[in-house]
Amino acid sequence: QGLLARISDLLLCRWTCRNCCQKCFDCSCCQTNEDEVEILGPFPAQTPAWLISSQNEDKDGDSDNTISELPPTLQDVSPDRRRSSSDASRSTYSLTRRISSLESRRPSSPLIDIKPIEFGIIGAKKEIVQPTILRKTYTPDDYFRKFEPRLYSLDSNSDDMDSLTDEEILSRYQLGMLHFSTQYDLLHNYLIVRVIEAKDLPPPISYDGSRQDMAHSNPYVKICLLPDQKNSKQTGVKRKTQNPVFEERYTFEIPFLEAQRRTLLLTVVDFDKFSRHCVIGKVSMPLSDVDLVKGGHWWKALVPSSQNEVELGELLLSLNYLPSAGRLNVDIIRAKQLLQTDMSQGSDPFVKIQLVHGLKLTKTKKTSCMRGTIDPFYNESFSFKVPQEELENASLVFTVYGHNVKSSNDFIGRIVIGQYSTGAPESNHWRRMLNAHRTAVEQWHSLRSREECDRVSPASLEVT
Repeated sequence: QGLLARISDLLLCRWTCRNCCQKCFDCSCCQTNEDEVEILGPFPAQTPAWLISSQNEDKDGDSDNTISELPPTLQDVSPDRRRSSSDASRSTYSLTRRISSLESRRPSSPLIDIKPIEFGIIGAKKEIVQPTILRKTYTPDDYFRKFEPRLYSLDSNSDDMDSLTDEEILSRYQLGMLHFSTQYDLLHNYLIVRVIEAKDLPPPISYDGSRQDMAHSNPYVKICLLPDQKNSKQTGVKRKTQNPVFEERYTFEIPFLEAQRRTLLLTVVDFDKFSRHCVIGKVSMPLSDVDLVKGGHWWKALVPSSQNEVELGELLLSLNYLPSAGRLNVDIIRAKQLLQTDMSQGSDPFVKIQLVHGLKLTKTKKTSCMRGTIDPFYNESFSFKVPQEELENASLVFTVYGHNVKSSNDFIGRIVIGQYSTGAPESNHWRRMLNAHRTAVEQWHSLRSREECDRVSPASLEVT
């Protein structure tokens, strides 16, 4: 409360009034009036009318003349109070004028000046590139031009025959009917498919004139659960009949929930010993549409298949090259779903391996013969002497035959791996083997016909 306390407050305390040396909240000269409270209110606040008029009269005036521009309410105040609050009013009014001037300069809406983008290279002529239009308008003609009507035609050989009854399908295509049954065994967890018989099959069609008997077919049925078409089963061949009776039963080990997501595909094929087997027709049935536990029998009309010829089968091979020894090792592991060459007992397949250097046959080896099967297991290894400098000119020809005692062996399929490969899968297998020395590389290969191999591979023409 003494003089020292006042001096210390004046020097150290920021809240001490510089005019009366008292606390700001105790002195009378630091109290603001209502107009000043309105000006210092929260922004944005409505600017008083007297401030707008004074701003328009003297926008560029000096801050020293602000006392003469005060409103009448402030000029009517006593000289002592006006003198004591001059400093606070001057600073408050100056801040308000600056904010008002900034607001008056700000435009009502933002304007963006977009100019052409210029790209150029030093020494080259500049070229103005306009921004591209991101959105394109389509007319109805452009929109419907993308559709291909042939994909939605009912006359095409599609799998969707739900709109036609079996009688309509039979009268339209005249491919015959197939009798079969299905049932799921919950105790042993497998699906039972029984192929019973077929009737009114069409006579055979020979495209190359090699067919001996054009009056009768030699039909058999292939069974698979889509989309797994590789692991299929097939019935025996019934000789010279258009109404074959099969009465054969097959099982597929598959969980019940998985079986309900599969589609049963039955394909009726005409066996031909002297040419490719021809597909007569097919029947497809989603297993989710039937009661598998209860089971049932169905007569279904055959529909055309987009696959006119049966696949020749697949062969699993393993290749390995040893650069230090100059040896090319070949493993014949197994084959599956080979083309049946004998009507009575399936096939007696074996594989012949032939090494061709350039266009010269140098070595021939073959596997043992597996009796009465179209899914043989071999697991046999062969080794060929091939120096590393001659490896890039080497080709391996794999040919699968069906053994025949009475006449020459029946050709099933062929592939060529090496310099003159018969396709992209064969070239890929050979390239992987070259990049992985001393490591065996396995791959499945689909067999090709003799005509296809001779057309694309010169090495196939050098072997018999």
